[in-house]
Amino acid sequence: MTDFWSTVGSGEFARIVLLSLGVSLSATGLSIVLGLPMGAALAVFRFRGRRFLIVFINALLGLPPVVVGLALYLVLSRAGPFGALRLLFTPGAMVLAQTVLATPIVAALVHRAVADLWDDYGGALRVDGATALRSIPTLVAMARMRIVTAALAGFGRTISEVGAILVVGGNIAGYTRTMTTAIALETSKGNLSLALGLGFVLIGISVAVSATVFALGAEERR
Repeated sequence: MTDFWSTVGSGEFARIVLLSLGVSLSATGLSIVLGLPMGAALAVFRFRGRRFLIVFINALLGLPPVVVGLALYLVLSRAGPFGALRLLFTPGAMVLAQTVLATPIVAALVHRAVADLWDDYGGALRVDGATALRSIPTLVAMARMRIVTAALAGFGRTISEVGAILVVGGNIAGYTRTMTTAIALETSKGNLSLALGLGFVLIGISVAVSATVFALGAEERR
């Protein structure tokens, strides 16, 4: 027990948790910046290929993280098209990998939320003189609770990710080691104190996110 608490109170433990939160929050922010306008536009505008894009985005929800990591590894490696950026095995590459995984979640959930409102209120907005483009801010404001839920779902995806960031981050101690990759490594080494401590933090974050999503859904239904 003493070893457990000393491990939890160590600088290494704090660095791993802070890096995990920093990477995941950054990726979630980018996924919102990309996914919010994407989902809203697909809900409001009608154009050729729209249905295909909707199906494609929803299909990306099942992307295998390791495959995403491999694809980004090839793109970011020294021989790849973006090798000059030297992002491989850096926190930046990990943010990029998590953004790729979280953006389809945000876009799909935003699309569903805004599409429902557009079906209900689109006619009234057009009667008032609003174009499809000008209607988007109003619809986004009306769907704000569901958009927050989408953001939380994206964060839940990023904070629990291990496969993609392990490939592009390298699990370098003190630099790219996150909670999930550290748990995998320390468990294999038999260092259960650190693995359990990180596991409790990760479970706490996951439970908090899930509880918030549930509470927001209940609030919206009322």
